[in-house]
Amino acid sequence: MAIEVMTTKILVIGGTGYMGKFIVEASVKAGYPTFALIRESTLSNPRKSSIIQNFKNLSVNIVLGDIYDHETLVKVIKQVDVVISTVSHTQLTDQYKILAAIKEAGNIKRFFPSEFGNDVDQNHGVNEGKNLFETKVKFRRDVEAAGIPHTYVVANFLTQHFLPSMSQLMHITSTLDTIIILGDGNTKSTFNPEEGVAAFTIKTIDDPRTLNKILYIRPTENTLSYNDLISLWEKETRKTLKRVYISEEQVLKMIQESPYPINMGLAVCLAAYVKGDHTNFEIVPSIGFEASKLYPEVKYTTMDEYFQENHDRTPFYLNWLLSLNVNGQ
Repeated sequence: MAIEVMTTKILVIGGTGYMGKFIVEASVKAGYPTFALIRESTLSNPRKSSIIQNFKNLSVNIVLGDIYDHETLVKVIKQVDVVISTVSHTQLTDQYKILAAIKEAGNIKRFFPSEFGNDVDQNHGVNEGKNLFETKVKFRRDVEAAGIPHTYVVANFLTQHFLPSMSQLMHITSTLDTIIILGDGNTKSTFNPEEGVAAFTIKTIDDPRTLNKILYIRPTENTLSYNDLISLWEKETRKTLKRVYISEEQVLKMIQESPYPINMGLAVCLAAYVKGDHTNFEIVPSIGFEASKLYPEVKYTTMDEYFQENHDRTPFYLNWLLSLNVNGQ
């Protein structure tokens, strides 16, 4: 099937990062002229070589520069129509440099800040998690105050991050037949494979319905309680896990006693798994839309399919965080 050629030009900032590489590939596959802003040092970084080669194979327009060079950034932004930021959580405040360049360029039809997590306007964060959420909230308000056309993408939990592989877990000191669960394990959260998140994000590019709205990626098949998630993994692997439940009070104590970034990870998990920040509100058209309902033609991987294809992926994220704390890593 031939790819439809689109005219809207898309710039991805942070394209070689965790979520960025998926966004770049989805943009190209959808037929959009795609640009990736890449630091010159990244081109020689061996850890990024396979990503850069894939970009070249996809005919991505690689533009050398970074967000700290205002003049170059403005010039690059003037060449495109849409800017998608996928910078890491450590660079969230640096997005003000992107915002300043967009304001000066004056031509951007839509801006996607680096979100791809919880809806930060619906958060019960504590400690470092609260700081993370509030940083994103403030940036949302500043984008809106500047009158920049935008879309926020709420992807909730990304599977490759929140479902570590068995190889990542081998250093855990506790036995791998035990899993730690926050609260009673019955609060529903949403888990989305990165490829699907990227595909849904790109679908919004020229869609007026999502302009100045939130795209919630919350398909029913991927919205599960932690108990459901473990049961699904047990079914696919034919293994049984011992479930250890930790009260909210215990988790709060661990957050207070844990170093960064362990405390932030635990705080984000507390917000979702105990407070229900992924599902404790309704999605209303005045605010945004649920992606799988808005774009039923998009094929995304359900969690059932995900575990069938990735037996080594396990719902051990909390064990992983706690082991990092115990081992001082």
